[in-house]
Amino acid sequence: QVQLVESGGGLVQAGGSLRLSCAASGRTFSSYAMGWFRQTPGKEREFVGAISWSGARTYYADSVKGRFTISRDNAKNTVYLQMNSLKPEDTAVYYCAADLSYKPRSENYEYWGQGTQVTVSS
Repeated sequence: QVQLVESGGGLVQAGGSLRLSCAASGRTFSSYAMGWFRQTPGKEREFVGAISWSGARTYYADSVKGRFTISRDNAKNTVYLQMNSLKPEDTAVYYCAADLSYKPRSENYEYWGQGTQVTVSS
């Protein structure tokens, strides 16, 4: 069982930065690959990025590549999403997810957090 809680969302101006955090429970955090997703009302949830259990491998959606960075600190049971050069189209609820398998493009993750709102103004 893995429980995830996102934090760090807020309102920023275009071009600004935010760092989202996802705190995980349990002793098996380091065994899980992590993913970040986002969803806007009326739109389908979309994949943002993923990181392997070791942190050695990462993958990003084309829409955020070069602007967003995923990292993890297994000692703190936390995964991060550093978001730079934010655009209004990045506005969404951001979710973290965990799975025993590294899934760089899939949305079929076993565990999900409740999400945190990110709003980017023009």
